[in-house]
Amino acid sequence: MTTQKVYTGITDCPAQDLLRMLSGKWKAQILRVAHSEPVRFNNMLRLLPEASKQSLAQALKELEDDGVLSRTVIRQKPLHVEYTLTEKGRAMMPVFELLGQVAKRNKTCAQ
Repeated sequence: MTTQKVYTGITDCPAQDLLRMLSGKWKAQILRVAHSEPVRFNNMLRLLPEASKQSLAQALKELEDDGVLSRTVIRQKPLHVEYTLTEKGRAMMPVFELLGQVAKRNKTCAQ
């Protein structure tokens, strides 16, 4: 019999908390899409065609709960929701850029 670990959201390691916050199949892609401008849910679905509505909605909710994205309901016809990066989310973008540079370097070296 296995026991499941219950995540309490509090650790002694900020890096571990950050990795937990960003873990998930669609979170990195969501941040990439929302990096430059606010993005609507349906537009995000079009930009991430392999994502299901349910998995995308779950990832967006988690990022919103963690303070990385903000959700704004636009009360115009048609009613829609936009997601934008918060200050916390924008502060994480240099980390993603560095990770991308490292990944490109390693890919080039491996060939």
